[in-house]
Amino acid sequence: MNSAATTSPASVRDDRWKSKVSDVNSGVLGGVIAKPHPSFYVALALAAFCALLGGVAWLLQIIFGMGLSGLNSPVYWGVYITNFVFWVGIGHAGTLISAILFLFRAKWRNSINRSAEAMTVFAVMTAGLFPLIHVGRVYLAAYWMAPIPNTNNLWVNFRSPLIWDVFAISTYLTVSLLFWYMGLVPDLASLRDRSRGLRRFVYGLLSFGWVGSLKQWHHYETGYALLAALATPLVLSVHSIVSWDFAMSIQPGWHTTIFPPYFVAGAILSGCAMVYTLVVPIRKMFSLEHFIKEDHLEACLKLTLLTSSIVAYAYAVEFFIAWYSGAFYEWSIFKLRAYGPYSFYFWVMVFCNCVFPLLLWSKRVRRHMAVSMVICVLINVGMWFERYNIIISSLVEDFIPGSWGHYQPSLTEIAITVGSFGWFFMWFLIFVKFFPFVSLSELKLVMPKPLKASDQELSAQTSS
Repeated sequence: MNSAATTSPASVRDDRWKSKVSDVNSGVLGGVIAKPHPSFYVALALAAFCALLGGVAWLLQIIFGMGLSGLNSPVYWGVYITNFVFWVGIGHAGTLISAILFLFRAKWRNSINRSAEAMTVFAVMTAGLFPLIHVGRVYLAAYWMAPIPNTNNLWVNFRSPLIWDVFAISTYLTVSLLFWYMGLVPDLASLRDRSRGLRRFVYGLLSFGWVGSLKQWHHYETGYALLAALATPLVLSVHSIVSWDFAMSIQPGWHTTIFPPYFVAGAILSGCAMVYTLVVPIRKMFSLEHFIKEDHLEACLKLTLLTSSIVAYAYAVEFFIAWYSGAFYEWSIFKLRAYGPYSFYFWVMVFCNCVFPLLLWSKRVRRHMAVSMVICVLINVGMWFERYNIIISSLVEDFIPGSWGHYQPSLTEIAITVGSFGWFFMWFLIFVKFFPFVSLSELKLVMPKPLKASDQELSAQTSS
């Protein structure tokens, strides 16, 4: 009797499953072990150069003082706090895609959750620099912002928004880092088993002796779900705290209760757009088209479109409340934003965040990666200008006409801003070179469904 004919359907299914798993391991981990596309090194060199440029500008500011920046009366918050709010917002989509969608069992997240988690960690790392940059003498700021009594037995001012940011950033970074690293552990063990020499030793230390036993998987899944549940409230709480930096003041244009949901929606919008901006080129550089499908990217764009609609509604509500309240200064600030000397930034914000994303209603546009990429880049530009518009327009003209002024970013601030983007992209590119860009364990959870076949089909194939 033919040996192939006696092969059971179950064994054939198992063999196919093992073959598919092997293909997934080779495809995802191959980009880590093998050399990437030359464009990767070009992007890494450009990002490192921008980070170096920002570091030099920051060093000069430390040496010569805050006079190198454009900050002055009445604008004491400028580009630095704009960058802080922007980068905190970028980090929110990572938590949303990884934690909230995990709890709701949205399977499209499985191919892009790792990139979103990494984006969160590096974005929060970048955001944490700007409170230090903003205070000037960073060598004293790191000590004075710590919640411990100083030599005069005086505590820090807990009513200061700067202290709120310290607690928000440290909490968010800690939970996001744990959530990201815990998901990496099984994949690090896979890398350990495929590496040699120093790499094998390093990956072995980072994987904490993972062997993939049933007990380990049980603890892993329980812990991952608990961290996801813990990280979910951070999406709302952390950026609400950031919004309170503004809303707790009596500054016209800031003192409003819409800021917490408004900031959270804007953060998710910018974060989803950044996820798409990062995933598309990395997907090409490391040949991950088989694992990051167009359907996954389209789902991310649908979420971007949803949050863009929420942000557009928030813009309209802001203007309506300012007009309906009858508050002279409040309505004057909003008219100034639309028709004053800073109106250019306002209309860039409106078109990039509300008008251009409307193109995503078309499936043809969502499936066209080049067009969608341009839209997502424009959304990030618009979200940066949104924070700039909120901060500057409310500070240049407040209640006292005699204190009105003008603000223009200095070259130092521009260089540090460029450096922050270089810093973020540099760490992200280093990550994708040494760690799996796609979660193997998450990806394998959805593999059996397209591989299912009836026993009759398998029997027919083995007997033929």
